[in-house]
Amino acid sequence: MDAKQRMQPTTPGAYRGGVWAKGGDCRVLADSRRARRPDDDAGVVVKEIPMPATKIAQEGPPRTARPPFPPFTRETAIQKVRLAEDGWNSREPEKVALAYTLDSRWRNRSEFVNGRQEIVAFLARKWAKELDYRLIKELWAFEGNRIAVRFAYEWHDDSGNWYRSYGNENWEFDEDGLMRWRLACINDLPIKESDRSYRWPLGRRPDGHPGLTDLGF
Repeated sequence: MDAKQRMQPTTPGAYRGGVWAKGGDCRVLADSRRARRPDDDAGVVVKEIPMPATKIAQEGPPRTARPPFPPFTRETAIQKVRLAEDGWNSREPEKVALAYTLDSRWRNRSEFVNGRQEIVAFLARKWAKELDYRLIKELWAFEGNRIAVRFAYEWHDDSGNWYRSYGNENWEFDEDGLMRWRLACINDLPIKESDRSYRWPLGRRPDGHPGLTDLGF
């Protein structure tokens, strides 16, 4: 086996950005960025990329990959949309922000947001205002590393006034599956509490719950 062959993983799975994209956890050594899977000690050969300590200090730790990765198929685009919906329905700003690049750029309505720190602050303000938030997203179109979605979410303010907010988003991803560009247009429709369509327990939408098309939205 020559040196080039020894650098290739011998088990299924994608290797991206210094980490395994599929299968188990991974641990990265500071002097080599050698990704280890749980079965590594059983003789599995993994990809090793030497990296000077000075370069690690300059770049920081490897970025976390978020599969599925571009270019997207219809199946993986639908999966990406559902994962985004699930993240936002958690209403946890720090958790949600990890799906975006460190320098991710947003336009949300008329507000411009740049970078993860601003994303966390924006989401904290959003969910302090939009109470009992429940969201459904649906794939509209996709090509390469871009996905277009439509969505609707229901919420109420601190005075008990209910709204259904309709919107469209354009997303662009980097090679690690992190979103680096998000453009969102949103309109708020006042509704009566009795007109609500989203009544699942707060958190992830149940798998059997109707989607936007099913609800006629």
